[in-house]
Formats: sequence, structure tokens, C-alpha cells
Amino acid sequence: MVDRLVNSEANARRINNVEQCFGSSGQPLGIPGRVLVGEGVLTKICRKKPKPRQFFLFNDALVYGNIIIHKKKYNKQHILPLEDVKLENVNDEGNLRNGWKIISPSKSFVVYAATATEKKEWMAHIRKCVNDILASRGIQQSTTSDSPVWVPDSEAKTCMHCRISEFTIVNRRHHCRHCGIVACNPCTSKRWLLPQQSSKPIRVCLTCYQKLSKEASEDNIGRKYSVIATGDNRNSSGEDSSDDDDDPSRDGMPTGTTAEQLAIHDAHFQSYE
Repeated sequence: MVDRLVNSEANARRINNVEQCFGSSGQPLGIPGRVLVGEGVLTKICRKKPKPRQFFLFNDALVYGNIIIHKKKYNKQHILPLEDVKLENVNDEGNLRNGWKIISPSKSFVVYAATATEKKEWMAHIRKCVNDILASRGIQQSTTSDSPVWVPDSEAKTCMHCRISEFTIVNRRHHCRHCGIVACNPCTSKRWLLPQQSSKPIRVCLTCYQKLSKEASEDNIGRKYSVIATGDNRNSSGEDSSDDDDDPSRDGMPTGTTAEQLAIHDAHFQSYE
């Protein structure tokens, strides 16, 4: 079915529409051989709270962004090549149901669907596209460079590294980019170059720093790093301003619309196959 859609006018029109919705904030999506397989709204677990995000599944990439005006305008586009994407099931817990992890070298996170059926559809379609592209390119996936799923801020009242430091307005939370824990500033004062995530050295906890240093020494690999000043330096590279968390106050929701209403309204995977 995907092969039949490659050169179809309907597919080209759908991809062009997605490009228009992202506007100048997004990258061009219309490349030869690309097919839009489906789309829908999923709830993404961000560092501060769960937020609805618009996801587009292509035959070679998973694209998502923040919702400014539903089905009309999105921003903060992210593109994950499917050859790097892995899925892991997340068990239901309390009100958090129908979830799974999306894991890749550049970014990993948890998403939730509104229904069990929608979860099943999303995971089945993603896995099929991943398997198809791996088979067509004759390659296998590696897990060695996958980024961690960040622990949400709400799950850490104290530093998960030293187990002592309590978080306050002054003592901010930071995330280790290698293991994903929430830690205090002194416990994440080191940086390490993780090229899959950033072109510059980024925050890691002291334990991960020691581990990475040992591995680099054994492999005779030199990695650039630096010590971050213990002050609250929000603008330096590797700080914790999550690229899809600093939204407008209503997270881009249309007036009178809640995240829950939006998720229920779009509680399905809209397939174009």
C-alpha cells in the first residue's frame, strides 16, 4: 500500500499540508519516496507535565510538534529517523494508561494514547514502518547510543544522585543527558560530548561522567568536557530548558479547549494507507 502511495497526488498534498502547518519553523518534508502513513494526537510526558503533541508517521521518519492551532498550525518540529526508533511497552499505572516509550539516539520519551485500540494501532504501524525500512536498507539497529527517557520533575523531590539536596527555586532541577535522572547542580556539574544528542558537551551526572571517562580512557578516545559553574546559568549549552516544554501558557490549545478534550476528540490513529 505504501508503494502505491509514493507518487500519488493525495500523498503529495498531505505532506505539503503538514509542511504548511509547521511553516518556517519546520524543515521541508517532501522528499522523494516519502509517504505519510498516518497521524494523530498523543500525550507526551514532558519534564514538567503531560502535554498533547501532534505526531505524523512517515514511512521513513516520525515527526511531531507542539499544537498551536489544532490541524492548522504547529511549531517546534522534531524529526526522528525510523531506522533509529525503538518501542517499549509501558504498563498502565493509575490514570496513566495506554503508554509506550519511543526511544532513539537523539531523543527518547513516553507517550500515551487515549484508548487501548489507538495504542495498538500506533505501535503496529510504527513497528511495520521500522521493519520495512531496516529490511529495505539491509541494516540492523543498535542500542548503544540511545538517549535516556527523562525522569519527570514531579518524581524527584530531592536529588536522585546524592539523595540529600532538596530542590527549591534557587536549587533547580537538572537532568543527566546520559541516564535521565533528576539531580542538583553540583551533581550535574560535568559535561560530556554525546554527539547523537548535541554538537556541544552537555550535562551529565557525576556517576555517568566517571563511567564515560573510564570507557573513553580504555578505548583511547578523547572527549571534550568542561565543568559548569555552580550558578544558575540558564543560557549555557546543555542547560535544562526542554525544547518542547517552554510553550505559551495554554500550550497552544485553542480557547476553551483542554488537553483532555483534544485527546478524546482525536482518539484514533488516522491512517492514510
